[in-house]
Amino acid sequence: MTARWVVDEVKPARDLNITWQPISLLLKNQPDEDSPFYESTNRTYRLLRVMESVRAAEGEDAVFDLYWEYGRRIHHDQEFDFDLTEALDNVGLDASHAAAYDSEDFDAEIAQRHDAGLELCGDDVGTPIIAFDNRHGKKRAYFGPVITRVPSTEDSLDMWDSLVTMMNIDGFWELKRTRTERPEFGTRP
Repeated sequence: MTARWVVDEVKPARDLNITWQPISLLLKNQPDEDSPFYESTNRTYRLLRVMESVRAAEGEDAVFDLYWEYGRRIHHDQEFDFDLTEALDNVGLDASHAAAYDSEDFDAEIAQRHDAGLELCGDDVGTPIIAFDNRHGKKRAYFGPVITRVPSTEDSLDMWDSLVTMMNIDGFWELKRTRTERPEFGTRP
């Protein structure tokens, strides 16, 4: 939902240049192989390998296209074990990137990018993480915002502008309240 908020509502009005970075709950939480979380985090980790293959060969725009395709399939279609070659083809990418799913060639890159995000905001966070240079020229990051639906354009821009303001305050660390509703993914992008 945070990606939809940024892409659909904020980016057009704030002229953002977005770089999508991997964060892996497999790396972060290190679930045991017999854990109920292992299979899903291992699957998403392997999907990150494919994204890094795409980044290396095709660039940032292609990473976003694939990320969006993953989101459509996982969140809208409830299709977790989808055919990677079909997903790549749907966004105009070469099916050969699917081979990265079972390859360790991109593991160091994923770990480096993952660690860089956590280094900016700490290890007691999850996903999403938003990072940018604040008005003082310091790279800052926050976990969140975690939202269950995309706000109106006006509210979206207010929320973004507030986040930008909070990034300027060195002593500001956290806002939190208990979530009482599930995400409403809206129409399939």
